[in-house]
Amino acid sequence: MTDVVLPCLNEAAALPDLLARMPAGYRAIVADNGSTDGSREVARSFGARVVTVEQRGYGAAVHAGLLAADPADGVVCVMDADGSFDPAQLPRLADPVRAGHVDLACGRRRPTGSGAWPLHARLGNAVLARRIRRETGVAVHDIAPIRAARRDALLGLGLRDRRFGYPLELLLAAARDGWRIAELDVAYHPRAAGTRSKVTGTVRGTLRAVADMRAVLAR
Repeated sequence: MTDVVLPCLNEAAALPDLLARMPAGYRAIVADNGSTDGSREVARSFGARVVTVEQRGYGAAVHAGLLAADPADGVVCVMDADGSFDPAQLPRLADPVRAGHVDLACGRRRPTGSGAWPLHARLGNAVLARRIRRETGVAVHDIAPIRAARRDALLGLGLRDRRFGYPLELLLAAARDGWRIAELDVAYHPRAAGTRSKVTGTVRGTLRAVADMRAVLAR
């Protein structure tokens, strides 16, 4: 059984459809980061394991989910809980890791419509991805919010960021350690109605995420 960590903050409107479409052999771990909209109860009603994460921040939620994941399978996936990704794509990322072809499989977002990925968020992402390519030589074009890797290897990186800088720190640390990193195109849909992005939903959210990532780059 492959665990899928879903960092979650007020995603009750997205969870029913997302969890219902989880592929066979994949189990959801909802790392709840202080939801007030009933997300925990919704997740449990659909059979997901719920981990309550007191420390606020995307990285804190992902890290707690990784700790809760079963080490038996070895491979773990991480995916946003807002309905913007189709869980059916998870095996495309997990299978190359399980087969030993790559160490980290990342999704490169391909928007399915004009509203899926606001321009300000795309520009911020492109700037950071360009810097990663320049500094590490790793050909990535997205600071991927959907990815797969081996659980113990991820924990072994010793990532410290507990906010929005976490995915950037992951890419930098993996490149530093010589991981084989593959980037695969994944469809990126508008998030579920009734939910709001903590990053791309507002310019302020995007600027906060970029600031966290710049702090990682400055270390």
